[in-house]
Amino acid sequence: MEYSKEKQLRYDSAYLKMALEWSKLSHCTRKQVGALIVKDKMIISDGYNGTPTGYDNCCEDENGETHWYVLHAEANALTKIAKSNHNANGATLYLTLSPCRECSKLILQAGINRVVYINGYKDASGLDFLAASGIELSQIDSLNE
Repeated sequence: MEYSKEKQLRYDSAYLKMALEWSKLSHCTRKQVGALIVKDKMIISDGYNGTPTGYDNCCEDENGETHWYVLHAEANALTKIAKSNHNANGATLYLTLSPCRECSKLILQAGINRVVYINGYKDASGLDFLAASGIELSQIDSLNE
């Protein structure tokens, strides 16, 4: 059963607000990004950008540059699925920032068929790749309260 456009927009906005809240858990100072993966009307995973387990939570070096090993929010959410009984086939990924090139490959490979995001990343090649791969993309940059 599919939602009407109005109802879908209400759900999309609500999930994006949750992703925004999740992004606040990130210890990164340059950018805080949150992700939720929803399948069959259930949140099956979540993530935010940060360092791998066991590393110091500081995401940037002394020059303010992001450490190479910092995981992006969508990569964190997808790796959580790998540790669970869920899979992302047919799921929707909600992001506070559109995916980079590297994460877009993971999104496609995981079977996600829809990406909803708030802000566009500086490099649109990840979005271009997903669009060319048949992934439905939707930007919602004004969340209704």
